Amino acid sequence: MDKLVKQLSELHGPCGYEQNVTYFIRDYVQNKVDNVKVDAMGNVIARKKGLSQGPTTLLTAHMDEVGFIVKKIEDNGLIRFEKLGGHDDRILLAQSVKVLGEKHDLDGVIGTMSAHFVKYDDPKQVRSHRKLYIDIGAASKKEAIEMGVEIGTPVTWATETKVIGKEDNPMIVGKALDDRAGCAVLLSVLNEIQDKKFAGEVVFLFTVQEEVGLRGAQTAINQLPEVDIAIAIDTTAVSDTPEETMDQTLHMGAGTGIKVMDFSLIVQKGIKDELKKIAEQSNIPYQMEVFPGIGTDGGAVALANKGIPTGVLSIPSRNAHSPVELVSMQDMIATKDLVKEFIFSLKATSRFTF
Repeated sequence: MDKLVKQLSELHGPCGYEQNVTYFIRDYVQNKVDNVKVDAMGNVIARKKGLSQGPTTLLTAHMDEVGFIVKKIEDNGLIRFEKLGGHDDRILLAQSVKVLGEKHDLDGVIGTMSAHFVKYDDPKQVRSHRKLYIDIGAASKKEAIEMGVEIGTPVTWATETKVIGKEDNPMIVGKALDDRAGCAVLLSVLNEIQDKKFAGEVVFLFTVQEEVGLRGAQTAINQLPEVDIAIAIDTTAVSDTPEETMDQTLHMGAGTGIKVMDFSLIVQKGIKDELKKIAEQSNIPYQMEVFPGIGTDGGAVALANKGIPTGVLSIPSRNAHSPVELVSMQDMIATKDLVKEFIFSLKATSRFTF
């Protein structure tokens, strides 16, 4: 799975511009499922039928990553930008970016004031992203346009995905692990249920535009009125670092997070308890997650049609929405194993009613 998550992480696909990821996943699953399609918004919907009657189970993860979009090109060639998704202005200065130009991808940096000028400035000031700029080495607006930049050109982090830590406990560092790590988990689940017996049908949904309001999931789920149960896979922020706001309730490397609630969803007790029971029976490490500071596609799915019983499994992460997000391979494996065992546990009579 480490190779797969690296491939996915290094693809460029900010909100609304997920084409690279959409077509990678479509092609990856093409010969592993019974049917796959890309809908009008760019969501990938892949269906895999089991060998016996049973519920239709939706597994979903989002493909988009937080990024930026070109708002203005200054006369001197510097680029002003807006955000795509949630960013912390404090981490933007001096970061390397990729400007996804019309002709080819361009390397750039978010500019910062030279240290020599700090004594003339307020060093505690955090400048809004609207006051910042991207430098692609263009000497003029005309040069920037000739290089393939225009108003609306998307931008993302320029990060090489790396493995750090001990060999027996590897950590993945890179951009877009929220939620390419979840996409890698679902693709690994698909690989591991090939030629295996399971009941019903599994629908794999890879969504767009989650970071700007769960938009892809809201659209895609309306195309799937027959779904009986859903599980969303996403990353979540751990609270095990030394900052004074951290409450030490969710830890890196302690297993998959079984969601209890967030601001988009209160998980139905029956699903939460079933996931917990399967984890314990299968010796899969897990931790319970209560975190109102986050939302997932599970929130959109649960409200669709006449209501869909929906659970969420969270991959613990550090440095979310930055160019150096970090996840544990062991937590990803635990998440993958719990999803897989959940699928194998389903029977024709499985129901998750209130």
